[in-house]
Amino acid sequence: MRTYFIAAATALSVIAGASTVQADEAAAKKWIDQEFQPSSLSKEQQLEEMKWFINAAEPFKGMEINVLSEGIPTHSYESEVLTKAFFEITGIKVSHQILGEGEVVQAVQTQMQTGRNLYDAYVNDSDLIGTHSRLQLAYNLTDWMAGEGKDVTNPGLDLDDFIGIQFTTGPDGDLYQLPDQQFANLYWFRKDWFDREDLKAAFKAKYGYELGVPVNWSAYEDIAEFFSKDVKNIDGVDIFGHMDYGKRAPDLGWRMTDAWLSMAGAGSKGEPNGVPIDEWGIRMEAGTCNPVGASVSRGGAANGPAAVYAIRKWDEWLRKYAPPGAASFDFYQSLPALSQGNVAQQIFWYTAFTADMVKPRSEGNNTVDEDGNPLWRMAPSPHGPYWEEGQKIGYQDVGSWTILKSTPVDRAKAAWLYAQFVVSKTVDVKKSHVGLTFIRDSTIRHESFTERAPKLGGLVEFYRSPDRVAWSPTGINVPDYPKLAQIWWQQIGDVNSGAFTAQEAMDRLAEEMDITMARMQRVDEAAQVYGGCGPRLNEPKDPSEWLGKGGAKAKLENEKPQGITVNYDELVARWAAQ
Repeated sequence: MRTYFIAAATALSVIAGASTVQADEAAAKKWIDQEFQPSSLSKEQQLEEMKWFINAAEPFKGMEINVLSEGIPTHSYESEVLTKAFFEITGIKVSHQILGEGEVVQAVQTQMQTGRNLYDAYVNDSDLIGTHSRLQLAYNLTDWMAGEGKDVTNPGLDLDDFIGIQFTTGPDGDLYQLPDQQFANLYWFRKDWFDREDLKAAFKAKYGYELGVPVNWSAYEDIAEFFSKDVKNIDGVDIFGHMDYGKRAPDLGWRMTDAWLSMAGAGSKGEPNGVPIDEWGIRMEAGTCNPVGASVSRGGAANGPAAVYAIRKWDEWLRKYAPPGAASFDFYQSLPALSQGNVAQQIFWYTAFTADMVKPRSEGNNTVDEDGNPLWRMAPSPHGPYWEEGQKIGYQDVGSWTILKSTPVDRAKAAWLYAQFVVSKTVDVKKSHVGLTFIRDSTIRHESFTERAPKLGGLVEFYRSPDRVAWSPTGINVPDYPKLAQIWWQQIGDVNSGAFTAQEAMDRLAEEMDITMARMQRVDEAAQVYGGCGPRLNEPKDPSEWLGKGGAKAKLENEKPQGITVNYDELVARWAAQ
């Protein structure tokens, strides 16, 4: 470990150096006492960790670095609070900018393409793990921590404590990104309404089974219809059985690539991602690193029956059961809209918005009672009729610190210190109480979250259960996330506008992905741009040679089997027993 004091030529320089250390330690003690509580560390352990940061940061004091992330409560806390703490403790100033997720991805792509150092570090989704491991334009953190960045790598980082580290590890077994925040895509519902005896009786009389947490999409659809068409009004408020969004914007693409196709059952069995077909419908054979196609004709599933069914149901439910105007909402508008209190359930709800959903009624949140207890709960996402046991069932976002090689080493080191600071054990429990986006097992199991769990609607129970591994980010089949992701929202937007049917749109999407991957194949074969792991497309065949024969699943005769529900309290009890 680098020590702060070095041999000094005069007593004056020693005195000056000592006073600087005391000032830094004083700042650390202040932040530990006033802000960084609770913590999984004792105050003494916290101070020791902060002393390490003080010493390691000494060569970079006075430097100003720039980092970028998307806008969720966790990153707002980092930008507004933790940058101040880091500056007072280490002397490194951080401009932590917040933009929309599309702009973050665009900035990452621009820096990779131009080699210009736009930002010194990014909180970049682990969805890009296939991109970073192939292009090798981001620092390989395994090599960095053992080599050039060893002197600025926190000995108390404890990678084994991170719950999403497997998602930021490339197929070569090396770490490319460090998790900063993590949230799952779950099912959200108004438990107070679902528990009403009159509504339970009416639902069972109409559908023949219990009103509860839907296990399959058939039950979700029945519940959506029941609240939208039969109940219609509760306590004088018009209510709806479903919430979603459809604005033609980049986040509409993530709405689908965030495992919607696999939730319907489009991919192959396997966790964290299907093999050989992933949740994007891209095929990559087991044991290889070369995608071979997205279209059914090449062995993929992006335009197969299950994928088309998934898009058709999204469009149908949005039109029939969501509040007026939902089709024009984007990601950021739709999720907080639940706080109005007029929606019974949402099949595709990100736990990143838990912080907004536990705000008091005085702040306009109509989904908590007068004591701040949630009237809603979260539960596992229901699955579609094509889904099979052993497939991934949902998406998990792992926003992770990523440093590109175009960043000068001294700036990369300073940024790496900041990245480790905001995920450190000293800080993480408090940060998690603010943003509710868990990354550490020690934080999830901290006694303060045992106490707070009843106010968080099932979030703590979910993250303490072994079931959480069935929710995972985009996997390594996607060879270049920025290039392929932008195709999705444009084609899906054409379904919402009525310009194309779901089948037509997915045919176009699959073809565009194959065309784009063919370009990647050419540059990889010519210059190893993707490290030899770029696409190697299959020759197209008649789709009948693949459908139901190791490629996309064949169309089901009945896409609406009997609805199945489960009692929420029994579900949580099962989690607790595991």
